[in-house]
Amino acid sequence: MTPHGIAVRLTADGIKSPGGKDKWNAGAVRSILTNEKYKGDALLQKSYTVDFLTKKKKVNEGEIPQYYVEGNHEAIISPEVFEMVQQELERRNKRGRRSGVHLFSGKIRCGECGSWYGSKTWHSTDKYKKTIWQCNHKFDGDHKCTTPHLTDEAIQRYFISAVNQLLIQKDAIIASLTGGLTLAFDLTPLQTQEAALIEEVQMLADAMEKCIYENAHVALDQVEYQNQYDNLTNRYEDAKSKLDAISEQIADKKARKAIIEELLKVLQEQDGLITEFQPNLWCGLVDFMTVYSTDDIRVIFKNGQEIKA
Repeated sequence: MTPHGIAVRLTADGIKSPGGKDKWNAGAVRSILTNEKYKGDALLQKSYTVDFLTKKKKVNEGEIPQYYVEGNHEAIISPEVFEMVQQELERRNKRGRRSGVHLFSGKIRCGECGSWYGSKTWHSTDKYKKTIWQCNHKFDGDHKCTTPHLTDEAIQRYFISAVNQLLIQKDAIIASLTGGLTLAFDLTPLQTQEAALIEEVQMLADAMEKCIYENAHVALDQVEYQNQYDNLTNRYEDAKSKLDAISEQIADKKARKAIIEELLKVLQEQDGLITEFQPNLWCGLVDFMTVYSTDDIRVIFKNGQEIKA
């Protein structure tokens, strides 16, 4: 589901928003999904007081240092789940997925132009009313995509075909993924680099504060001071940039590992082949489906495996 879809569901279920209102909005949901406090961490000095007399506050946009504290308080979700959510939000943003609340939204891609399929209603005002899925850019511009439209029933049939092919290989897939999981997602080298960079960033931040303090209390040559401060700032920004990149790699690995673990869990719990569409398998196993033609529809699973339905 999207933040908007979740907001609609929470409103329909009569659950109060964080502000005590009856209606939720997508912004409130997204704020919750991206709030590090839920995994036990805290980002300090997100805002700061501009005027101590009026108590006016401003969002910190780099004017003062921010500090990220891990394990600041008891978590209510695991860091792995949090990272999965961030990864999914980022993936949807990069892919440009736009969807409502349907299971198939943002999960079916046009093999011709690469756009996502959206739902359209035919005969909306009569007894022949029917919902179909087609490329969102099928009729854009001079070139018309020739990929076919699909009904809910057709999508479900293609999925059943592909997932049963996957389930036939279930034991081999589980053995392969389980055996390589620890090695493939070993974070030790990255975490060693991260620890060293955190230490360097803190050391440089302390040096910058000391430099500012000395300039405020001792008469220094301002050209020399500015050169020293600029040098420290450049080193700090360089180290911070490297730290952010390493931290992003760690988060990415954690999220991808969690996705594979979830796929393994779903596979292990599934007993035998299926004869009807199962939403839990669709959500737990499928990354997306690509439509090339009526005879060439492929399902890409979360382990990267592609199966022609």
